[in-house]
Amino acid sequence: MSAVNEALIRDVVAEVLGRLNGAATAPAKPSPAPPPQAQSPPSNCGCDAKKTSVENVPLRGKFGVFQDANEACAAAHESFLQLQQKGVAARRKIEEIVKALADKNAEAWGKLEFAETKIGRLDHKIAKLQIIKLVPGVDWLRPDARSGDHGITLEEYTPFGVVGAVTPSTHSIPTLSGNIVNICAAGNAVVFNAHPGAAKCAAAAVRAYNEAIHRETGIENIACVIEKPTLDSFQALCKNENTRLLLVTGGPMVVKAAMQTGKRAICAGPGNPPVFVDDTCCAARAAKAIIAGAAFDNNLLCIGEKQVFVLDQIADKLMQRMSENGAFKLNSAQLDRLTKAAFTFKEGQGGGGAQASVNKDFIGKDPAVLAQAAGVNIPPGTQLLFAETDVKHPFVEEEQMMPMLPIVRVKSVEEGIAGALETEHGYKHTAVIHSHDVENITAMARALDTTLFVKNGPSPAGLGLGGEGYLSYSIATPTGEGITNPRTFTRVRRCVMVDNLRIY
Repeated sequence: MSAVNEALIRDVVAEVLGRLNGAATAPAKPSPAPPPQAQSPPSNCGCDAKKTSVENVPLRGKFGVFQDANEACAAAHESFLQLQQKGVAARRKIEEIVKALADKNAEAWGKLEFAETKIGRLDHKIAKLQIIKLVPGVDWLRPDARSGDHGITLEEYTPFGVVGAVTPSTHSIPTLSGNIVNICAAGNAVVFNAHPGAAKCAAAAVRAYNEAIHRETGIENIACVIEKPTLDSFQALCKNENTRLLLVTGGPMVVKAAMQTGKRAICAGPGNPPVFVDDTCCAARAAKAIIAGAAFDNNLLCIGEKQVFVLDQIADKLMQRMSENGAFKLNSAQLDRLTKAAFTFKEGQGGGGAQASVNKDFIGKDPAVLAQAAGVNIPPGTQLLFAETDVKHPFVEEEQMMPMLPIVRVKSVEEGIAGALETEHGYKHTAVIHSHDVENITAMARALDTTLFVKNGPSPAGLGLGGEGYLSYSIATPTGEGITNPRTFTRVRRCVMVDNLRIY
């Protein structure tokens, strides 16, 4: 991965956290420097996908938008073959185009997605598109060479062909955009079956990307999308012979369906990230970080803080600091009213996470909407609601994706870590700790064994937003690939020269 400009990261993080803290500054839109262009395309990359042409197949799509999944796969396969011939220079150009257009259209596309989905926060929809520039691209793919007495060996990363992808309604255009950068940087084409609740905005972005890519490279359908996605189009995408790899970012049902197709699937599934706060931390810093992560886009992020376990001796101080920094505490009666509105329960059950399911009408809604259901008026600018609960409360047990954070008091470090482990549900996704005790940090890291583990910062720091690292919108925990990057969408090919070309 090419070195990301540190000043750019600071600007983006300052903007995102500034918005979370009520800053009124206008969004910064630094223009990314275009990646260097390769001087000449490489020879055929050796992908084992069928090298057939679809020139005689009547395709009814235009600039990547198709009604039929099989036609989309055929068009994407043809584009993949064209990308093979145009080489690394074309991959770099695609990466450059996607990043530049995502930044340029961030406000318009953010409004488009917000209008269609009606969840999250508009300013954060815009911010998620402005940071696509932090997604790694072609420079991530560095070959490995070995030289010895018996010659040389080169191992390089080569594409699969066509990737079939599913994107969520929570981050439709950002996930799609980041996936295009990763997948096409690796030399593949992609066909998206977007979430039906965010299909229109996905199609609009794909059309714009393809128009620019076709204009600059001559490749028309490198990223395709089904205009009206259905379960049938998803199944057709999975079954199509040109689809060599699946990428699914979504809930447990679509992840399960992808893993049962018989094809290799990279699955970014659900998370229920816990936070543990001990008495060695800075309570003010912990409070600000927890609010920043949990309030971002009204807690739609799969990595966002979903429940907090805090040692009893620091609990009151932490909650006071949260109240001082833009969060509002509900009392027990208000929490009860909100719980009854935000969850549905099986007949005869009044509570308990095991019997509860989230009311979708409350997912990603503003704190004021939740407060109204709780029967309370909150100050303007409130970013997050919170309340004390027990460990079995639905807000603790469920991945509720609302700006309401349950706080659970614990008597010991061991109890806090055990609660975090239980309520993370074995997803191995994300966990957060606020502590200056290395032994406590180590104990939680080993116990939860999550893909992302953030210490003394907001959850987005785990994806390079305020911490070191790189950005990804698909975190593949069920299938084990982890934080996706261009290498995720390649296979390793080894080329060996025997007894020659060793030069030492």
